[in-house]
Amino acid sequence: MMPVIESLAPVFLLIMLGYALRRKRFLYERFWEGADRLTYFVLFPSLIIHTLADADFANLAISGMALALAFPVLLMAISLSLARPHFQSRGYDGPTYTSLFQGAIRPNTFVGLAAAAALYSEAGLTLAAVAVVVLTPLVNLLSASTLARHASNEYSGAKAQLLLIVTNPLILASLAGITLNLGGIGLPGVAAPLFDTLGRAALTLGLLSVGAGLYPMAARSDEGAPLLALIASCAAKLVLLPALTAAFLHLFNVQGITAAVAILFAALPTSATAYVMSRQLGGDHALMARIITVETLAAACTLPACLILLT
Repeated sequence: MMPVIESLAPVFLLIMLGYALRRKRFLYERFWEGADRLTYFVLFPSLIIHTLADADFANLAISGMALALAFPVLLMAISLSLARPHFQSRGYDGPTYTSLFQGAIRPNTFVGLAAAAALYSEAGLTLAAVAVVVLTPLVNLLSASTLARHASNEYSGAKAQLLLIVTNPLILASLAGITLNLGGIGLPGVAAPLFDTLGRAALTLGLLSVGAGLYPMAARSDEGAPLLALIASCAAKLVLLPALTAAFLHLFNVQGITAAVAILFAALPTSATAYVMSRQLGGDHALMARIITVETLAAACTLPACLILLT
């Protein structure tokens, strides 16, 4: 129990430090905008490429892990879709539903990569990169499709959905890393230490940026329907999805570190990317901000609990 808590504590302390630095205006506001862009487009893609390009997948149950990650997300998406009429009867409009939906399925891959590295070192990073390969295209496709159907923006069509997926830097980095690995090329010469250095910077700056994006006051809501959506989304993401993933891992006989990283990614709070997508495609971005904030704060307790109880 204590090793898990001790390993995850620095991850959440860095998130809280990022929150404090921004609220105290220790750095210019534009710094955080630049940090987000640098992390998203350069540092984390470098980390993924470096991890996947030279990874040894021989002794890892990759296929079972991939299925155990994807099936619960698909099951959650189908269940929420079937429950949509019930949500409507309780006062949930289309944009509200899209925020609930994204909050229930999207993982914060920044937190996941940092936590996997803290808990399981290089092997954890490799498995975390695999989880990114599996989940990022899937949750982006499901989220964009749901926004296209239920949100209120003219740009939430098929073209916007495809663009979101094919230009996602994490997906592109994953494909590049896998190609280098399968082709036996790896990262030649100076590229390996360069990408390694950039990737290590991603873990710290990425967590600080996650904290800087939190808005605890936004978690308060006087409106009944959004508050119920907030509770439902958080419960689905932080409790139900990890439990479903654990069941599928048992079904596919996935054990050890591979199972632990899968549980870790299932139990992650929702990514800030959900807020960006919600704002761009007509979702309820105010509710999305609440969900992201509450899930990130709650995950400081629920994430270690899931790892301890389900692995």
